[in-house]
Amino acid sequence: MTDDFRHDRVGTALAGTNPMVLRRMRAGYAVIADVQHLPGYCVLISDTPGVDQLTDLTPDRQLLFLEDMALLGRAVSAVCARRDPQFRRINLEIQGNTDAFLHAHVTPRYHWEPDDIVGWPAALHHWTKRVGPEHATGPEHDELRAELRTELDRQLRLVGG
Repeated sequence: MTDDFRHDRVGTALAGTNPMVLRRMRAGYAVIADVQHLPGYCVLISDTPGVDQLTDLTPDRQLLFLEDMALLGRAVSAVCARRDPQFRRINLEIQGNTDAFLHAHVTPRYHWEPDDIVGWPAALHHWTKRVGPEHATGPEHDELRAELRTELDRQLRLVGG
């Protein structure tokens, strides 16, 4: 897999060349995250190039993006709960402090996370250097990808999308 898509995640999603895309949503793209230190970790990226934050969108597009974020959260939650009895909850976050494009983190949290991390934002895994090359998303995650796609399709059908 090439790193080229990481330089323009929105443009490559629009072009159909971002290998992390799971499904086109109504206001963006659901993608599996580059790392799976927390299995099921996904990101919703905007489908509007140049949009840096939620407030850059029109009010109706803001609501659609937030609805897609919640829908992705429901899908990730359902898949993770089926796959791991230690699944705890979903964290939904729009930060944008590093990457200058609108995106929302949809992060599953687990009871097996270390005690010093479990009550804090999931980014603490990164800040404390607990995410390494062994967590890179790869072919071993194909079944997880398929389950996420299937659940996203089901969730979108429920809302008529």
